[in-house]
Amino acid sequence: MKIHEYQAKAILKKYGVAVPRGEVAETREQAEATAQSLFGAGATGVVLKAQIHAGGRGKGGGVKIARSAQEAGELAAKMLGMTLITHQTGPEGRIVRRLLVEETLPIEKELYIGILVDRGEGKPVFMVSAAGGMDIEQVAAENPGAILKEYIDPGMGLEAFQARKLAFSLGLKPQLIHQAVQFMTGLFKAFQQTDGSLVEINPFITTTDGRLFALDAKINFDDNAMFRHADLRDLRDITEEDPLEVEASKYNLNYIKLDGSVGCMVNGAGLAMATMDIIRYAGGMPANFLDVGGGANADQVTHAFEILLSDKNVKAVLINIFGGILRVDTLANGVVQAARATNLKLPLVLRLEGTNVEQGREILKNSGLNFTVAENMKDAAEKVVAAANAN
Repeated sequence: MKIHEYQAKAILKKYGVAVPRGEVAETREQAEATAQSLFGAGATGVVLKAQIHAGGRGKGGGVKIARSAQEAGELAAKMLGMTLITHQTGPEGRIVRRLLVEETLPIEKELYIGILVDRGEGKPVFMVSAAGGMDIEQVAAENPGAILKEYIDPGMGLEAFQARKLAFSLGLKPQLIHQAVQFMTGLFKAFQQTDGSLVEINPFITTTDGRLFALDAKINFDDNAMFRHADLRDLRDITEEDPLEVEASKYNLNYIKLDGSVGCMVNGAGLAMATMDIIRYAGGMPANFLDVGGGANADQVTHAFEILLSDKNVKAVLINIFGGILRVDTLANGVVQAARATNLKLPLVLRLEGTNVEQGREILKNSGLNFTVAENMKDAAEKVVAAANAN
């Protein structure tokens, strides 16, 4: 689960991580009032930052600096409601509904700090780089040695010697080392205690007057741990998510929208990945990843079918089921129910194997609906791609 920058900074502040003074604004008047308050408190400028779940906002025109409250109001009027396009939003962009209005700071250096879970090591990894303010993916690709790592024992947490090592590796002045250790310790506590999957500060800055700040902040959470954090669940902004993915989450379906024309419904993540691969091998493009899970019932299958067909790019559908916990006859009943409920017109190809497969095929045969049952995965992929191309 992703949250906005202003929400991430509010969480970090609770853990003693220094962030610039600022407030979120949803109207021009709120932005101007916040700017006026910041100027009254001694700020020499304010920055207005579009709040969307995507990076590259500055390059897309989503970050602006104002030197007066009036100018902040004028900029806010232009930015609120705009469609912001960045390299992470895709060409459709995102509508800007909120702005974070913050004080500007006297930046001396821009650095990078990030924490994520390294699944290969089975541990959180703390990463720092002196190449702050840049796309860290580009830094990693072009100069991987510029990113320094410390693996954290989950039982011990970030230890002081590790934080000092990271701080010195960033080339910080000696008088800033203690402050940096406190900053990093608070950051890791926030990551650990909120069940974060990613915390990223880019840039992490030093100022000319000897302070450290999280100038930007990004936090992602582990969805599977959100039952422990009702307060964090409330931070979810579904307007920033694909509507079909939001709908799928209501029924505990694993759905991710893609750009192709072949709709896929599969049980099991590994089989779903293999299905997408074989569609590509047959010359097609999958329109989605949809894993109904091993324990899905006919009702869930119906909802999955409806979500899949809501994508206007889908020209044909492939259902690939290996019946285990989800029996093939249960799936077949759900497919027939969904096909009738949605008045299905698109070509539908099924590859069925496993528990109660013969009963499932009999249900499909007796339904009176026009289904194509394939012999194997290769046959299914070829038939569904041909149907999509002809449709």
